[in-house]
Amino acid sequence: MKRRNITGFGQRARGFSLLEVLIALLVLAFGLLGFALLQTMNVRFVQSANYRTQATNLSYDLIDLMRAQRADTLNGGGYVDASFAAGSITSKGACAWPTGKVITAQQNVARWQCQVVKTLGDKASAQVQYNNGQVTVAISWGDQRWDAKDPDALTSFGLVSQL
Repeated sequence: MKRRNITGFGQRARGFSLLEVLIALLVLAFGLLGFALLQTMNVRFVQSANYRTQATNLSYDLIDLMRAQRADTLNGGGYVDASFAAGSITSKGACAWPTGKVITAQQNVARWQCQVVKTLGDKASAQVQYNNGQVTVAISWGDQRWDAKDPDALTSFGLVSQL
C-alpha cells in the first residue's frame, strides 16, 4: 500500500525558514520600539500632570491662608503682595512653617513663594490679584516636555475664588 501525504506539503514542511524567523523578529522589534516610545511619552505626561496637581494645591493653599487671615486680606494685608516674577525667588531657603511664634502674612507669603519655586522649578512665577473680595491666583512654570521645538514654554494654572 502506498502512503499518501495528507498535508500536501510533502517532505519540505518540517519547520520555519530563516527568512520567516527574521521577519518575525523584525515585526517584534518594531512592536517593542513602539512600546518604548509609548512609555517615554507616558512618563512625560505623568510628570506634567503632577506639576498641574501641585500648582492646584499651591493655589488652594494660598487662598486658604487668605481665608484664615481674612480681616488682614480684606484690608490689603501681606497676601496681596504674593506675586513674584520668574527667577526672583530662590528655593534654597527653608520652605517650612516658622515655629515658636505668631506667623505673619509676610512669613506665610515667603514660605508659599519658596514652595512654588521648589515644587515647580526656577522658572515658576505667580500673579495674585485681589479685587472686592475676589482673589485670582495664577501660577506659571516651564513644562511643555512633549513640544520638541519649545520644551520650556510656560504652562499656567489659574484659580479664582471669593473670600
